[in-house]
Amino acid sequence: MIKIPYNKKILLVDDDESILLMIETILRKEGYTNIYTASCGEDAIKSARSIFPDLILLDIMLPDFDGYEVCKNIRLQSMIPILFLSAKSDEVDKLLSYAMGGDEYITKPFSPKELLAKIKAILVRQQYYESKMQEKRTYSFGRFVLDMDKMVLLHEGYNIPLTAKEYSLLEYLILNKNVTISKEKILENIWGVDYDGYDNTVMVHIRHLREKIEDNPSNPIYIKTVKGRGYVFEEK
Repeated sequence: MIKIPYNKKILLVDDDESILLMIETILRKEGYTNIYTASCGEDAIKSARSIFPDLILLDIMLPDFDGYEVCKNIRLQSMIPILFLSAKSDEVDKLLSYAMGGDEYITKPFSPKELLAKIKAILVRQQYYESKMQEKRTYSFGRFVLDMDKMVLLHEGYNIPLTAKEYSLLEYLILNKNVTISKEKILENIWGVDYDGYDNTVMVHIRHLREKIEDNPSNPIYIKTVKGRGYVFEEK
C-alpha cells in the first residue's frame, strides 16, 4: 500500500491571495501539514533557498517576473519538483514549462481532485526515488561506480584514488546531476562559506577529476563547463 507523505514541505506561489487560500485549504483538508506561500517570483526564489520545499506549485503569471524565470533560477541549484499552475492551455505553454524544468502542468480552473492527484503522484514518486537512493547509495556512469557509503570511486571494480575534496566534489555534482552549479555554490558547499583560498580552486579540482574519469579531459562527456554559469554533471 502506498503511503502518502503528508509531512512534505509544499511551497505555493501565486499573486492571487484567494487562490493561495483555496489551494492551502484543499491541501490541509487532505492532510498536508507543511504549507508555505509566496506571492511573487523574488519571494518564491528566496523561499526555495531557505525552506528547501519538497514540491513547488508555481503560477506562471507573477507581478515581478514570470514562473518560467523562477523555475529557471531554481533549476540552477535544485531539482525540487515543480508543478506549474496556469490559465493558459496552449500546447506551446505546456511544452515551454517542461523545457524550463517543470515536472507537471495544470490548467486553471482545475478541480481539487485533479490537483491532489498530481501532487500525490509527484510526492510518492519522489519518495520512491529517495528510498531507492538510501537503499543503494551507489551511482554508475560509464565503467565507473561511485559508492557513497564507502566513499570510493571504482573503475571496473578497481579503486580510483581521489582526495577527500575530489570525492566530495564528484559526489556533490552527481547528486545534483543535470543541474548547472555555479563556482560560488560549489565553494560554499565543498569548501565552506568561510573559504579564503585562491580563485581557481574549483577549476583545478574539476580538471583533476576529469583526468581521472574522462577518456578525453579536454572534451569531457560527464563533467561539463557551462560558460559563464558553472559546471554540470550530465547523466547519460
